[in-house]
Amino acid sequence: MTARAADRARYDRATAHLDAPLALVDLEAFDANADDLVRRAGGKPIRVASKSVRCRTLLERVLARDGFAGIMSFTLAESLWLARSGFEDVLLAYPSADRAGFAELAADPKLAAAVTVMVDDVAQLDLIDAARGEGAEVVRVCLELDTSLKLLGGRLRVGALRSPLHSPAQVVDVARAVARRPGFALVGIMAYEGHIAGVGDSVAGRPLRSRAVRLMQAAARRELAERRAAVVRAVRAVVPDLEFVNGGGTGSVQHTAAEDAVTEIAAGSGLYVPRLFDNYTSFSGRPAALFAQPVVRRPGVGIVTVLGGGYPASGAAGPDRLPVPYLPEGLRYDPQEGPGEVQTPLIGSPADDLLIGDKVWFRHAKAGELCERFDELHLVEGESVTATVPTYRGEGRTFL
Repeated sequence: MTARAADRARYDRATAHLDAPLALVDLEAFDANADDLVRRAGGKPIRVASKSVRCRTLLERVLARDGFAGIMSFTLAESLWLARSGFEDVLLAYPSADRAGFAELAADPKLAAAVTVMVDDVAQLDLIDAARGEGAEVVRVCLELDTSLKLLGGRLRVGALRSPLHSPAQVVDVARAVARRPGFALVGIMAYEGHIAGVGDSVAGRPLRSRAVRLMQAAARRELAERRAAVVRAVRAVVPDLEFVNGGGTGSVQHTAAEDAVTEIAAGSGLYVPRLFDNYTSFSGRPAALFAQPVVRRPGVGIVTVLGGGYPASGAAGPDRLPVPYLPEGLRYDPQEGPGEVQTPLIGSPADDLLIGDKVWFRHAKAGELCERFDELHLVEGESVTATVPTYRGEGRTFL
């Protein structure tokens, strides 16, 4: 029996009393992935990206481990909810236009002490000031550095379209604006290198593309390390007591941790290890989060149909954004239909061994987005479900 077949047998036994659709997290794999992230971080604390987890119980579990400290959130409403729930260090990774949220933040000492907001434009400070009303609490601010690699005099750009702050001079201009402005405190810098951390460099069947990605990422790491260090030096000249410099992502933990300028690493997807994180030479993790759909039809030889399953991931549309049939091994989509909202045909010889009501296990393309489809996660240890816990959705929290 292969390791994957053994996992399938384990998951089927653990959830035999549960009807699909359902989602589970294998805690042994989750914890092993957490240990691997800590090892790669080389002693620097890891800030957990909540959008890649979206379950308070599992956020608490990983933050209780040595090597993890703080949360990187994705909306202001989520940040305030987490802070009210007892999480004391929440960095909002994206700028917000939530005026009601900013009014609440500026009026509550506990929230203002726990939450740091993201800024890359003075206009965002204006919005916060206009929204704060009578709230007089100091708002903690982090500046985001654009990490993109610019080549050919800027005519070629590699990286996500995020912050407009690319050069040390641009970052320092906004740092000075924050430092001069009453009611704000600049406490951190963030630089998420998505083109390094979030792009696989070993794509099966595409050796030339994989080599090109590795060459690009090597050049991008060198350029960013030099520029990030220069930015941090320049900002510390304005704000000597800067608390943190955040960088990284699951795919680049060890490289970013090696930079002296970086004080903490961001990671989250590496806990669940969705399918988009299979294609890396620098690390390999264990799939920890899966979902099961029930077999409801057997249209013919080598074909079964499961209920639902059309859960595409965000990003540029393409086959890599689709969930992948994982267990039993050997199933694939019908190319004419793909995964559907209501039903999904699957083809392959393992279909002939599946009965009506059996479970087919899938991996999502991304990590936390799976939790937008399910109210709860069944936590598996060995061959048992030891707890069933709510996702954000299960707590009535859908932040985007």
